[in-house]
Amino acid sequence: MKTIPYEKLNEKIFFEQLDNGLKVFILPKPGFKKTFATFSTKYGSVDNHFQVEGKQKVKVPDGIAHFLEHKMFEEPTGDVFSQFSSQGASANAFTSFDRTVYLFSATEQIEKNIETLINFVQNPYFTDESVEKEKGIIGQEINMYKDNPDWRCYFGLIDAMYHTHPVHIDIAGTIDSISKITKEQLLECYYTFYHPSNMNLFIVGGVEPEQIMRLVKENQSHKNYEKQGNIKRYFENESSSVKEVKKITVLPVSLPKCLFGFKESELENESSGLLQRECEMKVLLDVLFGSSSDIYQKLYDEKLITDQFSHEYNGQYDFAFSIMGGETREPEMLLSRVKEEIDKVMKQGIEPAAFERSRKKKIGNFLRMLNSPESIASEFTRYQFKDIDLFDILTTYENLKIEQVNNRLNTHFDWTKMSASIVQSEENG
Repeated sequence: MKTIPYEKLNEKIFFEQLDNGLKVFILPKPGFKKTFATFSTKYGSVDNHFQVEGKQKVKVPDGIAHFLEHKMFEEPTGDVFSQFSSQGASANAFTSFDRTVYLFSATEQIEKNIETLINFVQNPYFTDESVEKEKGIIGQEINMYKDNPDWRCYFGLIDAMYHTHPVHIDIAGTIDSISKITKEQLLECYYTFYHPSNMNLFIVGGVEPEQIMRLVKENQSHKNYEKQGNIKRYFENESSSVKEVKKITVLPVSLPKCLFGFKESELENESSGLLQRECEMKVLLDVLFGSSSDIYQKLYDEKLITDQFSHEYNGQYDFAFSIMGGETREPEMLLSRVKEEIDKVMKQGIEPAAFERSRKKKIGNFLRMLNSPESIASEFTRYQFKDIDLFDILTTYENLKIEQVNNRLNTHFDWTKMSASIVQSEENG
């Protein structure tokens, strides 16, 4: 077992890659009562066209990763949630664009819950009947989100940005796409992406690393996995342009919702560049649109935004975009005013004091996160699948220069790469 010290933070991660390829990370937090564990696979909604080394290419219906996540909780003996509950744990799972994560938090019976987590994820149980039944359940979920203004606005924006990349497709898929999912396809995706070599187990809390690692190794020693080749993902060539400048959705809302964002056309292909860009963008968006920024205050005083206005940046190797916005009485005026204000900043550059304030804020947020096992586990897993060490974030923020963020300002805010998504009622139109 390898020890990775982070002396500046007084943290230490214990790591071992097992013979079957599974990566196990343990971050002990002495004195913490709660333990949080995630068992994650590098498999998300965009992975619908792939090939395992030495095998044929496979194309599967949209939404299958999310469908598989739902099915994993079903066992011959019943629902695994009840087992976690009887052991004093709270369990959950989620599917994102690039990963599927199974997790639990508990203050007791930690070892028993870890074994339950590993065992149910490594023991798929599907029947033709249960797959057909699940289509109805997920179909209801899809229809429910069709009536959710925030969800429609968010995915409406991504759909407006992207022509062919599967990131523009709802994570759950569509009613039509899930109707085509078969038990055999689920099993093929399972055995491809749920192979230990494509997964990691992360445990953080008041645990003894040596004891937990022994437990995991003993558990895995009783399971046989054949060595699997690399998985290659296939994506169609994506145009650098946005698909639509503006997308309008009509729903019964009391106040229109407007999200807008910029599509990155130049992508990063190395982990260091990916992390650097993300940190630059997070500081930049906070400087421009954070609640203490001049632009935010002006828009708020003009009653063009509410205190729900937010921003985010999503950067991956094969897609990247920013998203900003929220509720507004006048979407068109908001978009016009944002352009005016950003153009002003682009001419003069961001203020050094605002940059320094935001940079220190990001450092403070990162340090505060280290007190939350849930946040650590979620973020560690997300970065690990990008080949990024979570703890490198601190160093990146510490070394960040205003010139780098100004350069990002001038390259990211390309008005030809902007899309907007507006959700409004008929009377607002």
